[in-house]
Amino acid sequence: MNRWQCLAAASVALAAMTVLWAANAAAQPAGCTTAAGPGCYRAFQPPGAEGTLNYYASLGPGDASAGTPAAASAPTKALIAMHGHPRDADKTFNAALLAVRNADALADTLVVAPVFQVAADKAAKCSAPGVPAAQAGDLLWTCGSWLEGGRAESGARITSFAAMDALVAELARRWPSLRTVTIAGFSAGAQMVQHYIGFADQEHAGAASVAVRYVVADPGTWLYFDAWRPQPAADGACPGVNRWKYGTDGLPASLGRTAAQARHRYAAADISYLEGALDSSDAKGTYYGILDKSCAALAQGPYRMQRGLAYAQYDRTLLAPDKRREVVVVPGCAHDVACVFPSEAARAALLGR
Repeated sequence: MNRWQCLAAASVALAAMTVLWAANAAAQPAGCTTAAGPGCYRAFQPPGAEGTLNYYASLGPGDASAGTPAAASAPTKALIAMHGHPRDADKTFNAALLAVRNADALADTLVVAPVFQVAADKAAKCSAPGVPAAQAGDLLWTCGSWLEGGRAESGARITSFAAMDALVAELARRWPSLRTVTIAGFSAGAQMVQHYIGFADQEHAGAASVAVRYVVADPGTWLYFDAWRPQPAADGACPGVNRWKYGTDGLPASLGRTAAQARHRYAAADISYLEGALDSSDAKGTYYGILDKSCAALAQGPYRMQRGLAYAQYDRTLLAPDKRREVVVVPGCAHDVACVFPSEAARAALLGR
Protein backbone atom coordinates (compact mmCIF):
# COMPACT_ATOMS: atom_id res chain seq x y z
CA MET A 1 0.00 0.00 0.00
CA ASN A 2 1.53 3.34 -1.04
CA ARG A 3 1.54 6.56 0.92
CA TRP A 4 -1.63 7.93 -0.65
CA GLN A 5 -3.49 4.68 -0.11
CA CYS A 6 -2.43 4.72 3.54
CA LEU A 7 -3.64 8.31 3.92
CA ALA A 8 -6.95 7.45 2.28
CA ALA A 9 -7.40 4.41 4.50
CA ALA A 10 -6.61 6.50 7.56
CA SER A 11 -9.14 9.12 6.48
CA VAL A 12 -11.84 6.48 6.05
CA ALA A 13 -11.03 5.01 9.47
CA LEU A 14 -11.10 8.44 11.07
CA ALA A 15 -14.43 9.23 9.42
CA ALA A 16 -15.85 5.92 10.63
CA MET A 17 -14.63 6.62 14.15
CA THR A 18 -16.15 10.09 14.01
CA VAL A 19 -19.53 8.68 12.92
CA LEU A 20 -19.36 6.05 15.67
CA TRP A 21 -18.44 8.66 18.28
CA ALA A 22 -21.28 10.91 17.14
CA ALA A 23 -23.76 8.03 17.29
CA ASN A 24 -22.59 7.11 20.78
CA ALA A 25 -22.73 10.73 21.88
CA ALA A 26 -26.25 11.07 20.52
CA ALA A 27 -27.27 8.01 22.53
CA GLN A 28 -25.80 9.32 25.75
CA PRO A 29 -28.44 10.27 28.28
CA ALA A 30 -26.59 13.45 29.29
CA GLY A 31 -28.01 15.06 26.13
CA CYS A 32 -31.48 14.10 27.26
CA THR A 33 -31.36 16.77 29.94
CA THR A 34 -31.27 19.32 27.11
CA ALA A 35 -33.85 18.14 24.56
CA ALA A 36 -35.70 15.08 23.29
CA GLY A 37 -33.73 12.87 20.93
CA PRO A 38 -33.55 9.27 19.69
CA GLY A 39 -31.29 8.29 22.59
CA CYS A 40 -33.95 9.42 25.06
CA TYR A 41 -36.72 7.25 23.58
CA ARG A 42 -37.33 4.15 25.66
CA ALA A 43 -39.95 1.42 25.97
CA PHE A 44 -41.26 -1.06 28.49
CA GLN A 45 -44.01 -3.65 28.60
CA PRO A 46 -46.69 -3.08 31.23
CA PRO A 47 -47.42 -6.33 33.10
CA GLY A 48 -49.90 -8.42 31.17
CA ALA A 49 -50.26 -5.86 28.36
CA GLU A 50 -48.65 -7.96 25.59
CA GLY A 51 -47.27 -4.79 24.02
CA THR A 52 -44.92 -1.92 24.77
CA LEU A 53 -45.45 1.68 25.86
CA ASN A 54 -42.85 4.22 24.73
CA TYR A 55 -41.60 7.27 26.59
CA TYR A 56 -38.91 9.93 26.52
CA ALA A 57 -36.75 10.10 29.65
CA SER A 58 -34.14 12.60 30.73
CA LEU A 59 -32.12 9.88 32.50
CA GLY A 60 -31.53 6.17 32.44
CA PRO A 61 -30.83 4.18 35.62
CA GLY A 62 -27.12 4.47 36.47
CA ASP A 63 -26.40 7.08 33.80
CA ALA A 64 -23.93 9.09 35.88
CA SER A 65 -21.04 7.50 33.95
CA ALA A 66 -22.30 9.13 30.76
CA GLY A 67 -21.61 12.61 32.04
CA THR A 68 -24.71 13.15 34.12
CA PRO A 69 -23.98 14.52 37.61
CA ALA A 70 -23.81 11.68 40.10
CA ALA A 71 -26.76 12.98 42.11
CA ALA A 72 -28.94 12.94 39.00
CA SER A 73 -28.67 9.17 38.67
CA ALA A 74 -30.72 8.88 41.86
CA PRO A 75 -33.61 11.35 41.38
CA THR A 76 -36.08 11.86 44.20
CA LYS A 77 -38.76 13.45 41.99
CA ALA A 78 -40.21 12.59 38.59
CA LEU A 79 -42.26 14.85 36.32
CA ILE A 80 -44.37 12.91 33.80
CA ALA A 81 -45.50 15.31 31.06
CA MET A 82 -48.50 14.11 29.05
CA HIS A 83 -48.73 15.15 25.40
CA GLY A 84 -51.67 16.77 23.65
CA HIS A 85 -53.88 15.59 20.78
CA PRO A 86 -51.07 15.67 18.15
CA ARG A 87 -49.15 13.33 20.48
CA ASP A 88 -46.30 15.85 20.42
CA ALA A 89 -44.42 14.13 23.23
CA ASP A 90 -41.05 15.60 22.20
CA LYS A 91 -42.36 19.19 22.47
CA THR A 92 -44.05 18.41 25.78
CA PHE A 93 -40.87 16.73 27.07
CA ASN A 94 -38.81 19.78 26.09
CA ALA A 95 -41.25 22.15 27.82
CA ALA A 96 -41.09 20.08 31.00
CA LEU A 97 -37.29 19.93 30.80
CA LEU A 98 -37.11 23.70 30.48
CA ALA A 99 -39.36 24.07 33.51
CA VAL A 100 -37.02 21.86 35.52
CA ARG A 101 -33.90 23.67 34.28
CA ASN A 102 -35.44 27.07 35.07
CA ALA A 103 -36.01 25.83 38.62
CA ASP A 104 -32.43 24.52 38.82
CA ALA A 105 -33.89 21.12 39.68
CA LEU A 106 -32.21 18.81 37.15
CA ALA A 107 -30.01 17.29 39.86
CA ASP A 108 -32.90 15.49 41.53
CA THR A 109 -35.76 15.49 38.96
CA LEU A 110 -36.39 12.88 36.29
CA VAL A 111 -38.47 14.12 33.32
CA VAL A 112 -40.57 11.60 31.38
CA ALA A 113 -43.01 12.03 28.48
CA PRO A 114 -45.02 8.95 27.41
CA VAL A 115 -46.24 8.43 23.85
CA PHE A 116 -49.63 6.78 23.38
CA GLN A 117 -49.12 5.37 19.91
CA VAL A 118 -51.74 5.20 17.15
CA ALA A 119 -51.52 2.92 14.11
CA ALA A 120 -50.09 4.67 11.04
CA ASP A 121 -53.29 4.29 9.03
CA LYS A 122 -55.29 6.04 11.80
CA ALA A 123 -52.77 8.67 12.90
CA ALA A 124 -53.02 11.25 10.12
CA LYS A 125 -54.96 13.72 12.30
CA CYS A 126 -53.00 13.17 15.52
CA SER A 127 -49.33 13.02 14.60
CA ALA A 128 -46.46 15.40 15.23
CA PRO A 129 -43.20 15.55 13.24
CA GLY A 130 -40.21 14.25 15.14
CA VAL A 131 -42.05 11.67 17.25
CA PRO A 132 -41.31 8.09 16.11
CA ALA A 133 -44.17 6.32 14.40
CA ALA A 134 -45.69 3.20 15.91
CA GLN A 135 -43.59 0.07 15.56
CA ALA A 136 -44.50 -3.61 15.63
CA GLY A 137 -45.30 -4.63 19.18
CA ASP A 138 -46.31 -1.16 20.38
CA LEU A 139 -49.55 -0.74 22.27
CA LEU A 140 -51.98 1.15 20.02
CA TRP A 141 -54.92 3.44 20.70
CA THR A 142 -56.98 5.73 18.45
CA CYS A 143 -56.57 9.51 18.23
CA GLY A 144 -59.24 9.96 20.90
CA SER A 145 -59.43 6.77 22.94
CA TRP A 146 -56.22 7.20 24.97
CA LEU A 147 -57.43 10.45 26.57
CA GLU A 148 -60.66 8.80 27.78
CA GLY A 149 -59.05 5.77 29.37
CA GLY A 150 -59.94 3.60 26.38
CA ARG A 151 -58.63 0.10 25.81
CA ALA A 152 -55.65 -0.41 23.54
CA GLU A 153 -56.49 -1.88 20.15
CA SER A 154 -53.54 -4.27 20.38
CA GLY A 155 -51.99 -6.63 22.88
CA ALA A 156 -54.18 -7.54 25.83
CA ARG A 157 -56.27 -4.34 25.38
CA ILE A 158 -54.99 -2.61 28.50
CA THR A 159 -56.64 0.76 29.20
CA SER A 160 -54.60 3.94 28.88
CA PHE A 161 -55.22 4.58 32.60
CA ALA A 162 -53.78 1.18 33.50
CA ALA A 163 -50.83 1.92 31.21
CA MET A 164 -50.19 5.14 33.15
CA ASP A 165 -50.37 3.20 36.40
CA ALA A 166 -47.80 0.81 35.00
CA LEU A 167 -45.53 3.65 33.90
CA VAL A 168 -45.50 5.12 37.41
CA ALA A 169 -44.68 1.67 38.80
CA GLU A 170 -41.94 1.20 36.19
CA LEU A 171 -40.29 4.48 37.17
CA ALA A 172 -40.50 3.57 40.86
CA ARG A 173 -38.90 0.20 40.10
CA ARG A 174 -36.09 1.59 37.92
CA TRP A 175 -35.40 4.55 40.20
CA PRO A 176 -35.95 3.34 43.79
CA SER A 177 -34.82 6.76 45.02
CA LEU A 178 -38.06 8.37 43.77
CA ARG A 179 -40.34 9.75 46.46
CA THR A 180 -42.71 11.97 44.45
CA VAL A 181 -44.17 11.62 40.96
CA THR A 182 -46.05 14.52 39.38
CA ILE A 183 -48.25 13.70 36.38
CA ALA A 184 -48.87 16.87 34.38
CA GLY A 185 -50.99 17.07 31.24
CA PHE A 186 -51.53 19.88 28.78
CA SER A 187 -54.55 20.31 26.46
CA ALA A 188 -55.81 16.82 25.49
CA GLY A 189 -53.11 15.46 27.80
CA ALA A 190 -54.74 17.45 30.59
CA GLN A 191 -58.08 15.85 29.75
CA MET A 192 -56.42 12.47 30.07
CA VAL A 193 -54.81 13.34 33.41
CA GLN A 194 -57.96 14.95 34.84
CA HIS A 195 -60.05 11.91 33.93
CA TYR A 196 -57.36 9.52 35.14
CA ILE A 197 -57.12 10.97 38.66
CA GLY A 198 -60.29 9.31 39.93
CA PHE A 199 -59.32 5.94 38.44
CA ALA A 200 -55.59 5.84 39.17
CA ASP A 201 -54.50 2.67 40.94
CA GLN A 202 -50.78 2.99 41.53
CA GLU A 203 -50.94 0.92 44.71
CA HIS A 204 -52.25 -2.08 42.81
CA ALA A 205 -49.72 -1.47 40.03
CA GLY A 206 -46.82 -1.60 42.50
CA ALA A 207 -46.05 2.09 42.99
CA ALA A 208 -47.22 2.52 46.58
CA SER A 209 -43.74 3.75 47.56
CA VAL A 210 -44.19 7.11 45.82
CA ALA A 211 -46.54 10.03 46.45
CA VAL A 212 -48.36 11.04 43.27
CA ARG A 213 -49.39 14.60 42.42
CA TYR A 214 -51.37 15.85 39.42
CA VAL A 215 -51.31 19.01 37.30
CA VAL A 216 -54.16 19.75 34.87
CA ALA A 217 -53.27 22.49 32.36
CA ASP A 218 -55.61 23.99 29.74
CA PRO A 219 -57.88 21.03 28.96
CA GLY A 220 -60.65 21.58 26.43
CA THR A 221 -63.27 19.88 28.63
CA TRP A 222 -63.53 18.51 32.16
CA LEU A 223 -65.00 15.49 33.91
CA TYR A 224 -67.84 16.51 36.23
CA PHE A 225 -69.07 14.10 38.90
CA ASP A 226 -72.66 15.36 39.09
CA ALA A 227 -75.13 17.44 37.08
CA TRP A 228 -73.85 20.91 38.11
CA ARG A 229 -72.56 23.03 35.22
CA PRO A 230 -71.67 26.74 35.00
CA GLN A 231 -73.95 27.15 31.97
CA PRO A 232 -76.60 24.45 32.23
CA ALA A 233 -78.53 23.57 29.11
CA ALA A 234 -82.32 23.67 29.03
CA ASP A 235 -83.93 20.42 30.12
CA GLY A 236 -83.53 17.81 27.43
CA ALA A 237 -81.61 20.14 25.10
CA CYS A 238 -78.29 18.38 25.60
CA PRO A 239 -78.84 14.71 26.44
CA GLY A 240 -75.10 13.91 26.44
CA VAL A 241 -74.07 16.56 28.95
CA ASN A 242 -73.62 14.05 31.79
CA ARG A 243 -72.28 11.17 29.74
CA TRP A 244 -68.66 10.03 29.82
CA LYS A 245 -66.27 11.87 29.08
CA TYR A 246 -68.12 15.01 30.26
CA GLY A 247 -69.80 13.26 33.20
CA THR A 248 -70.06 9.81 34.73
CA ASP A 249 -73.19 8.46 33.04
CA GLY A 250 -72.23 5.49 30.91
CA LEU A 251 -68.95 5.05 32.78
CA PRO A 252 -66.91 2.30 31.06
CA ALA A 253 -66.79 -0.85 33.21
CA SER A 254 -63.19 -1.38 32.06
CA LEU A 255 -62.11 1.51 34.32
CA GLY A 256 -62.87 -0.66 37.34
CA ARG A 257 -64.46 1.92 39.62
CA THR A 258 -67.90 3.34 40.25
CA ALA A 259 -68.67 7.04 39.83
CA ALA A 260 -68.88 7.46 43.61
CA GLN A 261 -65.52 5.75 44.13
CA ALA A 262 -63.90 7.89 41.42
CA ARG A 263 -65.33 11.05 42.94
CA HIS A 264 -63.96 10.10 46.36
CA ARG A 265 -60.50 9.43 44.91
CA TYR A 266 -60.54 12.69 42.98
CA ALA A 267 -61.51 14.69 46.06
CA ALA A 268 -58.65 13.17 48.05
CA ALA A 269 -55.94 13.68 45.42
CA ASP A 270 -53.18 16.31 45.30
CA ILE A 271 -54.21 18.40 42.26
CA SER A 272 -53.09 21.73 40.80
CA TYR A 273 -54.72 23.58 37.89
CA LEU A 274 -53.03 25.80 35.29
CA GLU A 275 -54.62 28.01 32.64
CA GLY A 276 -53.04 30.29 30.06
CA ALA A 277 -54.33 33.84 30.62
CA LEU A 278 -54.76 34.36 26.87
CA ASP A 279 -56.52 31.02 26.31
CA SER A 280 -59.80 32.82 26.82
CA SER A 281 -61.10 33.80 23.39
CA ASP A 282 -61.11 32.74 19.75
CA ALA A 283 -57.95 34.77 19.02
CA LYS A 284 -54.83 33.47 17.28
CA GLY A 285 -52.86 31.11 19.47
CA THR A 286 -55.88 29.69 21.28
CA TYR A 287 -56.52 26.98 18.68
CA TYR A 288 -60.20 27.77 19.06
CA GLY A 289 -60.92 25.94 15.81
CA ILE A 290 -60.16 22.59 17.46
CA LEU A 291 -61.84 23.39 20.79
CA ASP A 292 -64.77 21.10 21.59
CA LYS A 293 -67.92 23.16 20.97
CA SER A 294 -70.52 20.44 21.46
CA CYS A 295 -73.44 21.32 23.72
CA ALA A 296 -71.91 19.20 26.51
CA ALA A 297 -68.67 21.18 26.21
CA LEU A 298 -70.34 24.60 25.98
CA ALA A 299 -72.24 23.86 29.20
CA GLN A 300 -68.78 24.05 30.85
CA GLY A 301 -68.03 27.54 29.47
CA PRO A 302 -67.14 29.28 26.17
CA TYR A 303 -63.32 29.02 26.24
CA ARG A 304 -60.64 26.98 28.00
CA MET A 305 -59.71 29.46 30.70
CA GLN A 306 -63.34 30.12 31.59
CA ARG A 307 -63.98 26.39 31.75
CA GLY A 308 -60.97 25.95 34.03
CA LEU A 309 -62.00 28.75 36.40
CA ALA A 310 -65.54 27.36 36.56
CA TYR A 311 -64.25 23.87 37.34
CA ALA A 312 -62.04 25.18 40.14
CA GLN A 313 -65.13 26.87 41.64
CA TYR A 314 -67.06 23.60 41.35
CA ASP A 315 -64.14 21.71 42.92
CA ARG A 316 -63.71 23.96 45.93
CA THR A 317 -67.47 24.26 46.46
CA LEU A 318 -68.73 20.72 45.87
CA LEU A 319 -65.85 18.26 45.45
CA ALA A 320 -63.15 19.12 47.97
CA PRO A 321 -64.00 22.32 49.86
CA ASP A 322 -61.33 21.55 52.47
CA LYS A 323 -58.55 21.62 49.85
CA ARG A 324 -59.37 25.02 48.31
CA ARG A 325 -57.81 24.15 44.96
CA GLU A 326 -57.14 27.19 42.82
CA VAL A 327 -56.32 27.79 39.17
CA VAL A 328 -52.95 29.43 38.57
CA VAL A 329 -53.47 31.73 35.58
CA VAL A 330 -50.21 31.99 33.62
CA PRO A 331 -49.67 35.53 32.27
CA GLY A 332 -48.87 36.02 28.60
CA CYS A 333 -49.67 32.44 27.52
CA ALA A 334 -52.37 31.26 25.15
CA HIS A 335 -52.69 27.55 24.26
CA ASP A 336 -49.01 26.61 24.20
CA VAL A 337 -47.28 24.09 26.47
CA ALA A 338 -43.91 25.68 25.62
CA CYS A 339 -45.18 28.89 27.23
CA VAL A 340 -47.21 27.50 30.14
CA PHE A 341 -44.94 24.77 31.57
CA PRO A 342 -41.63 26.71 31.70
CA SER A 343 -43.27 29.81 33.19
CA GLU A 344 -42.40 30.97 36.69
CA ALA A 345 -46.11 30.98 37.54
CA ALA A 346 -46.35 27.23 36.86
CA ARG A 347 -43.23 26.27 38.81
CA ALA A 348 -44.81 25.46 42.16
CA ALA A 349 -47.54 23.38 40.54
CA LEU A 350 -45.12 21.33 38.43
CA LEU A 351 -42.27 20.93 40.91
CA GLY A 352 -43.80 21.47 44.33
CA ARG A 353 -43.23 24.35 46.68
